[in-house]
Amino acid sequence: MLSRTADHLFWMARYMERAENTARMLDVNYQTALLPQSADAAEQGWKGLLSISELSGDFAERYGTVNARNVMEYMVSDANNGSSIRSCLMAARENARAVRGTLTTEVWETQNQTWLEFQRMVATGAFQRDPGSAFEWVKFRSHLSRGVTVGTMLQDEAFHFLRIGSFLERADNTARLLDVKFHAVESDYYGATPNANGNGNGNGNGNGNGNGNGNGKDLEYDFYHWSAILRSVSGFEVYRKAYRNVIRPEKVAELLILRADMPRSLAACIHEVVANLERVANEQSGETLRRAGRLQADLQYGRIDEILATGLHAFLTQFLERVGTLGVGISRDFLVPVQA
Repeated sequence: MLSRTADHLFWMARYMERAENTARMLDVNYQTALLPQSADAAEQGWKGLLSISELSGDFAERYGTVNARNVMEYMVSDANNGSSIRSCLMAARENARAVRGTLTTEVWETQNQTWLEFQRMVATGAFQRDPGSAFEWVKFRSHLSRGVTVGTMLQDEAFHFLRIGSFLERADNTARLLDVKFHAVESDYYGATPNANGNGNGNGNGNGNGNGNGNGKDLEYDFYHWSAILRSVSGFEVYRKAYRNVIRPEKVAELLILRADMPRSLAACIHEVVANLERVANEQSGETLRRAGRLQADLQYGRIDEILATGLHAFLTQFLERVGTLGVGISRDFLVPVQA
């Protein structure tokens, strides 16, 4: 396959996945903002969302005040924000158009219709009137795009590059979400310095600041904020089925990092990346495949207590660096190289 064709397919899938991930984070933050809380807590929630996408600086320069209205506009319809839902859906559609002959009619029509319908929704103010329904629509269109791809395309190299793009983007987003949200919850409630094992579960067993005394208010805070993290990756029901107990931070981390049967976990995403990389491997991709396999092995045989003992933030930071290196390697070995 021509590297330019593979590049368009890879980025089409990445941008569609990114649009869905942005919609997920906005939806959960919007729902959480409706809960009783201080203005400062609500502002920190929106700041955390910008931090996940590393957009805090750009937002501050152009919008200044962090509030729900500004962040929603910036992350949904701002054409100058390359990570907004608008920019992602447009980029996915343009990449699909460039390789229209490689895609099935159903895949192309799904991408094209999504972009046209999104423009109509923005023009009619659908996102302002009912943000929750609009975000559900974005998620549904992303699900439809993946389903049509799996259901209609020949599982050849084109299909594998689409899958690599989807799961590499998903792994990156899940890691960012975990890193920012875990730090935010611990800092906001358990104090600026997390406890030794990083799980800060509000039972007053060593956070040193006297806040985690295990009363009803603590448990209520824990439930809503940890459940929000799970809901942002469609993991709330999965958590209940897998663990059958109260939501505990270390179990949330285990589910979203190490559980290969959780579709949006780091382990599941990297497994898919490796499986599809093996299908398209060429003479120069050996090192990239080795790095991907090493990362898969670390997740497959890792233990959450070891990860927490050494520091969740350090683990996730290293994971993001390794995923970034994988992306560079994939571009070098198969796609149009990224210009330095």
